[in-house]
Amino acid sequence: MHHTTPFDVEWVSPELAPVLLAIIILAVIGTTILFGCGLVAYSRRRSQRYLLITIVLGLLVARSVIGLGTVFGLVPMAFHHLMEHSVDFAIAVLILYAVYRSGASSSESVLESGGRNGD
Repeated sequence: MHHTTPFDVEWVSPELAPVLLAIIILAVIGTTILFGCGLVAYSRRRSQRYLLITIVLGLLVARSVIGLGTVFGLVPMAFHHLMEHSVDFAIAVLILYAVYRSGASSSESVLESGGRNGD
């Protein structure tokens, strides 16, 4: 495999290559910033819920970096599809698990029922 520029890959038309490159670079920057925010939030809260969210944000960074590597010819298209769909699946599972684990605690249930503790 040889390194290319986004303007040399056969699956991208030359007039769309700058747009694709700009979008992927913005995705890498944006997801990296979000991941950093997730790390800060996790370091403050230290809960499993925040850890799961931070892992999901890290997977989004990895997904964007894989896309950037594909555009530059560093990541083969078959590997790109395998990894991207695997990461999508992992993100969905982690989000659903976080939602499942965030069910109402006993104190939240009391507040939602009007605060009645057997009065």
